[in-house]
Amino acid sequence: MSLIHPGVRIGHVHLKVADLDRALRFYRDILGFELTQRYGPGAAFLSAGGYHHHIGLNTWESQGGAPPAPGTTGLYHLAVLYPTRAELADGLRRVLKAGIGLDGAADHGVSEALYLRDPDNNGIELYWDRPAEQWPRAADGQLAMFTRRLDIDGLLLERDAAPLGQPAGSGPRDR
Repeated sequence: MSLIHPGVRIGHVHLKVADLDRALRFYRDILGFELTQRYGPGAAFLSAGGYHHHIGLNTWESQGGAPPAPGTTGLYHLAVLYPTRAELADGLRRVLKAGIGLDGAADHGVSEALYLRDPDNNGIELYWDRPAEQWPRAADGQLAMFTRRLDIDGLLLERDAAPLGQPAGSGPRDR
């Protein structure tokens, strides 16, 4: 059997949520995704950069519902890929400013990642990928990913990070 085409990408995630407005406050107001469409009282679609949607939220089968119990199957986490380390630092600042705690933070060699939960207890990974030529490799060329402590203080000091609410590279010191 042949491998899937290397240009294939995973497109969007659609989440069942208990409270649409609460979920919008998290994904739009804290993480900064743009609302592209509100679909009646039960669904909303959000994106980055004008795409039709990266995240769908709905209450069609979950209005007022509880998160799945621990030990059951379902979504482990969704991953939000930031284009640069500076943008990941901006994401971290947004989360901390909102008083949201991290479940964890890790340097995986190929990427740096922050782990947290949305208001419906869905796992969220915010991360950036290092350039492929910097990925750790074994002597035979295979990936040699690892999990080490992420230097959160160093990430927060990322010098190219913009003030909250501005894209990196658009702050006064970048002009």
